[in-house]
Amino acid sequence: MPVGAGRRGLPLGCHLYWFLCLFTLKLCQAEAPVREEKLSVSTSNLPCWQVEEFVVAEECSPCSNFQAKATSECGSTGYVEKITCSLSKRSEFKSCRSALMEQHLFWKFEGAVVGVALVFACLVVVRQRQLDRRALEKVRKQIESI
Repeated sequence: MPVGAGRRGLPLGCHLYWFLCLFTLKLCQAEAPVREEKLSVSTSNLPCWQVEEFVVAEECSPCSNFQAKATSECGSTGYVEKITCSLSKRSEFKSCRSALMEQHLFWKFEGAVVGVALVFACLVVVRQRQLDRRALEKVRKQIESI
């Protein structure tokens, strides 16, 4: 049986490890934009870019204060691109993901991973010192019993 496992099951370190893994996963998911696109049977309610070909008129850019309040497309990512549908010739805004936002999310994830790694490195050092103390105490008792 592993040292520290006892009768209670997994050692505290394992529980802490899984807690931090789940916390990191939730943190990254909370930062990732959520898309909620509801598809219905009728295509008349759908934006034209979902049912026909389109051309990007303006590249992905951050929403202005007015756009953030006026268009629902800004809500999910904070970035929009202007598109022109081929058949209907309508211009609409479409939510998009910018490279800058993706880079920000990537570095946030990397920071979380490094933070978790540092926590576990500290746990390893503490545990190793604990085990070293136990081993020294055991050797000391063996020497005293001679």
